[in-house]
Amino acid sequence: MSPSEPDSANDSTVPSPAPSRLPAPLGRYALIAFVISAAAAAFGYVAGPLDPQRLTPERIVDHLQANGGLHPGYRRNHAKGVCVIGYFDSNGAAAAYSKAGVFARGRTPVVGRFALPGGNPYAPDGGVPIRSFALRFTQADGQQWRTGMNNMPVFPVATPQAFFEQLQVGAPDPATGKPDPAKQKAFFAAHPETAAFRAWAKDRKPSASYATERYYGLNAFYFIDAAGARQAVRWRVEPDNGAATAPLTAQDHDVLADELDRRLAQGPLQWRLLVTLAAPGDPTADATRVWPSDRREIDAGRIVLARAQAQDAGACRDINYDPLILPDGIAGSDDPLLAARSSAYAESYRRRTAEEARAGDHPPKELPR
Repeated sequence: MSPSEPDSANDSTVPSPAPSRLPAPLGRYALIAFVISAAAAAFGYVAGPLDPQRLTPERIVDHLQANGGLHPGYRRNHAKGVCVIGYFDSNGAAAAYSKAGVFARGRTPVVGRFALPGGNPYAPDGGVPIRSFALRFTQADGQQWRTGMNNMPVFPVATPQAFFEQLQVGAPDPATGKPDPAKQKAFFAAHPETAAFRAWAKDRKPSASYATERYYGLNAFYFIDAAGARQAVRWRVEPDNGAATAPLTAQDHDVLADELDRRLAQGPLQWRLLVTLAAPGDPTADATRVWPSDRREIDAGRIVLARAQAQDAGACRDINYDPLILPDGIAGSDDPLLAARSSAYAESYRRRTAEEARAGDHPPKELPR
């Protein structure tokens, strides 16, 4: 659901999945059974199996697909992207708050993906200012931490239902090929919680580099220490990759992947992983609200990317960046968007892998690079 990945959707009280101990590397469709069962668990909350009028992962993904067009084999959101390979170098600073192995001092391999929002894999890079960064950390014990981040500091809406309404008013008008401005204006008037996002987006220019963006986890989670104490947190990554290049125009195509390749040819790219600790009373169920700037922050280490791969055959191709795949030591919060994202990502994953299987397991042709 993030304007980020879908493979996205809605819910809140679905139990957090058990810590992931998936073997690495994963087989082509080793995750399908897990994804289907996760979707079923989330469905029971999101929709209620006997009420066709309630929100379901299928309805959300249907609207993502309708708005972006059907592109078999691609994600229904964040369809245009590039894989990246690297590692996380933990300095041990977060280990006092989380028993997750990823935070012990040392190195953890990561497989990531930069992407643009929307379901069109042929979209221009300069069409929107949002960029996303997803990561899968695989611990030595096989447990995984998956996270999808965006370069905006807040999410537009706080609930899955509001996200679904936003998708509805964002549908292209058949006469113009663009969303109806009057419907969008009415939606924003009815949802004042969108003000922070709209203020960010108003003057934001589309960046010409994935490498110079700051990316936010947006949703709250809990770190759990060795004694079982829980601490609400949010995280973001801060770039250390030099100056940004000039903003893109709305017509610029395939600039981001080429620019990433040029930077990586000169050496690895790095981001600091910063974890913000909530104080009592800070909201954990509302991704439209930032926490006060004086909250304590931990520099947990550095994410280092060494190379990029085309998404049609790269290591990120078959990863569902479900934000509720978490290791021991990290747990989901009461934010209703988390379970929604998880169930919608699962539905998107189910569709695109089924499409590839019907096509003889041949991935869709990647855009020229």
